[in-house]
Amino acid sequence: MKMIVMFRRGLAAAAAFAIALSCAPAWAASLTLGSKNFTEQHLLSELTTQYLAGKGYEVTQKTDLASVILRKAQESGQIDLAWDYTGTGLIVHHGIQKKMSNEEAYAEIKRLDEPMGLIWLNPAALNNTYALAMKRSRAEAEGVRALSDLVRAVNRNNGGGKRWQLGFDMEFAGRPDGLRPLQKLYGMVLSRPQIRQMDSGLVYNAIRDGFVDAGLVYTTDGRIPGFDLLVLEDDQGFFPAYSATPVARKDVLDRHPGLADELNRLSALLDNDAMSAMNAEVDIRHRPVRDVAAEFLRSHGLAKEEA
Repeated sequence: MKMIVMFRRGLAAAAAFAIALSCAPAWAASLTLGSKNFTEQHLLSELTTQYLAGKGYEVTQKTDLASVILRKAQESGQIDLAWDYTGTGLIVHHGIQKKMSNEEAYAEIKRLDEPMGLIWLNPAALNNTYALAMKRSRAEAEGVRALSDLVRAVNRNNGGGKRWQLGFDMEFAGRPDGLRPLQKLYGMVLSRPQIRQMDSGLVYNAIRDGFVDAGLVYTTDGRIPGFDLLVLEDDQGFFPAYSATPVARKDVLDRHPGLADELNRLSALLDNDAMSAMNAEVDIRHRPVRDVAAEFLRSHGLAKEEA
């Protein structure tokens, strides 16, 4: 009789263990998330990390990676997930310079990367393209509203006593969608001393403080309205669409069938206004990225529940 009782207790314990397993987050896993070296990427990385943590994932962030290094790491399996931009994917990673609409660019990069085991999920309504900007008061005084106006002003002053100085981040100067083809299309003549290279975040301060006459900005950056900068019209259509999109390795998505839907849910909440506001909280009000991301997730019911 004692043996029967012990057997039944064993069955009950096994059943309880099975139930516990079925209720546990079977999809819990360690994921490595890569990001680049500017505020928006830090925010996207933190948003994703906190959101997936609430779903039971353990996410390790690898931040401040250059575009090419991030891409190679994802191709080699060192990075599982990243937020990338359609324009970067086409131009930098595939060498495609053809002008396309947002929709065409997304469809093309998705098609090209799928055989490589990289899946572009649903793009956010977030087009963080490059632009050149000036301090608004200076632009109005100079009569500059478009890139063609800027080029005329730069070229006109090249023979004078004060040559215009332009600020660029370190990466843009060497990118195939960067400075040299921009100069070629617009006919802008710049000598080496006129090109001031610096960290991307410092360009905004340099424009505001008059250290440079114009500089490269990201169109969703909160410092554009915060510093009263004027984004110059790209009147010859040089800059392509840069729709922010979660990109995941196919083998990772195959192992975690719900992951794609979870990332698409987050992507659907992001647009230029939302990201510009979050960027401003970090760059102008100097709030921690972690706090700004948590606040956004709470406002949309996606925050991890407190213990």
